[in-house]
Amino acid sequence: MKKLLFSLLLLLSIGLLAACGSDSASGSDAKADKKQVTFGATSGPYSDMVTKGIKPLLEKKGYEVKVVEFSDYIQPNLALSKGDLDANLFQHKVYMENFAKEHDLELSEVIVVPTAPMGIYSKKFDSLDEVAEGSAIAIPNDPTNAARAFLILEDAGLIKLDPNADPLTVSEKDVKDNVKNLQFKPIEAAQLPRAVESVDLSAVPGNFALAAKMDLLTALQLENMPDQYRNRVVINTKDQDAQFTKDIKEVVESDEFEKIIDNDFKGFGKPEWME
Repeated sequence: MKKLLFSLLLLLSIGLLAACGSDSASGSDAKADKKQVTFGATSGPYSDMVTKGIKPLLEKKGYEVKVVEFSDYIQPNLALSKGDLDANLFQHKVYMENFAKEHDLELSEVIVVPTAPMGIYSKKFDSLDEVAEGSAIAIPNDPTNAARAFLILEDAGLIKLDPNADPLTVSEKDVKDNVKNLQFKPIEAAQLPRAVESVDLSAVPGNFALAAKMDLLTALQLENMPDQYRNRVVINTKDQDAQFTKDIKEVVESDEFEKIIDNDFKGFGKPEWME
C-alpha cells in the first residue's frame, strides 16, 4: 500500500511539474508573440508623431496600439519602468541617461526620431543681420537647453565660444567674443515663447514653440541639432530583443514614416541615419 501511495504521489508531482513547465512555456511564447503595445508620449508633437506615424504602421503589422499622453517629463519613464508602458517618446539621450541614473532604472533607446529644433525668434528683427548692439536675448535657464542656445548663437556668428569647452555644457562663462554685446536673460524654458513679445530675441526649444502655435520655419535661425538632443523611442533594457522593439525600429526606418514626417512635421530636424 505504501509503495502504491508513493507511486501515486510521484506521478502527481511529475504531472504538476509538467503543467508548470507548460504554463511557463506558453507564457514565454505569449511574450514573444506580444501584439499589444502601449506607447507613452508627451502631449503635442510627439504624441502626434506616435499617433500619426508609428501607430498606424504598427497596426499594419497586426499590433493593437494604445497611446497614453503625459503632461510632464517625469511620469513617462516611471510608467515605463513599472510596465504600464512598453515604450515612450519624449526625451533626448542626455535626459534619458541622467533620469535612469537618478532613479536607478534600466532604460535603452530604440531609435532616434526627427525632432523639433530650438530656434532664435524675434518680433523686432527680420534677420540676424539686423540684430542691434546690446540686444537682449532670452535663453533657457536650465544648463542643457542653455548650452543649445549658445551653440546656435555661435553658428549664427553672434558669439564665439571657447573651443575647449564641452558642447553639451557650454554656458555664458565660455563666451569669448560677444560680437553684438548681447545681454543674456535666463528664464524658464516654458516662458520663452512669451518672451518673444517682450525681448529683442528669444531662444525657444522646439516643443515649447509648437505648444505655443509658433511656426518653426519663422525662426531667424534653427539649431543644427546634435543627435544627443534629438528625441528617441525608449524602452526598458530588458525588452531590447523583443519582437515589438524590432518592429518599432522597422516602422520608424520605413519610407512611409519619413513621408509622414515630411508632410506633417515641417521644420523637424532629421537624425543622421535619415540623411
